[in-house]
Parts: sequence; structure tokens; C-alpha cells
Amino acid sequence: MGPGQFDESNVTWHRLEDIDHLQYHVYAVDVERQIVDVIFKFDANEKVVLHRHHADYCTVVLQGELRLYTPAGDLKEIRPIGSYVTGKAGGEPHTEGGGDIDAIVFFSNRGTDGVIYEILDEDLNTVATLGLHDFKDLMEAQDPAPYKKVAA
Repeated sequence: MGPGQFDESNVTWHRLEDIDHLQYHVYAVDVERQIVDVIFKFDANEKVVLHRHHADYCTVVLQGELRLYTPAGDLKEIRPIGSYVTGKAGGEPHTEGGGDIDAIVFFSNRGTDGVIYEILDEDLNTVATLGLHDFKDLMEAQDPAPYKKVAA
């Protein structure tokens, strides 16, 4: 592990069917408070599917840089390691990916009991969605985490 690299030794990565260049680990889902906390690993120099966010969120780049692209594929923004960004639901469709090394990014999605991510085709038609309960199911299907959650 070199400088600026996230220690992944306590993370079990998972993949979503039909979404290339992305791995995830769900840390927490609070249905009552409508919160999903998840980390994503974006493959270096690749892009994930076109999508739109349907929940307010905050992100922290833990490793590498997160690159955001317009629907046409033009580079729109680069978020370096340590970047903290908040966003509102309903933003512009975009793709994301890692820079020269895999990007690892923490996402905290908040305030929806329905759709969190809308997956789009090149004509901006919805082809799939991921919602609060989908993430709850994904979390429950994961291997137990090797760390202990502390009760509040």
C-alpha cells in the first residue's frame, strides 16, 4: 500500500450485475432515517454506467481521484483525494470513474425511501433503479463485516 492508498484489508468488495468498473461495500442502511452509507471502488481510467442521483448525498474521496463526465463523455470535474462534496437529488445525468489508480469514494445518501440511483441508457431512458430497500438487501447479503459496530 503506497502513500494515499486506502487500506482495503477490512473491506469485502461486491459487484452489481450489469454494472462494469464498479465495486461496492454497504456499511449501513437506516430505513427509518432514510440513510444509505456505502463505499464504491471505481476502476482506474474507466467509466461506470450513465446515472442520476435521486437522493441528497455527501461524498468523501478516500483514494485516488473521482472523475465525473457529461452524458457525451466529456470530462466535467476531477475530485482529488480528501474532497468532500454535498449534492442535492435530481442533478444532471453523468458517469464517473477513477483516475490513474482506482478511486475509492464514501457516499452517504439521504432522504429518500425510494430510488437513490437511476441507471440510464445513452438516450437518457431509465433502464434500472437502485433504491433504499435494494441497498438494504445488498447489505444483508454481504459477509459479516470484520469490524464491530458501536451502538449510539
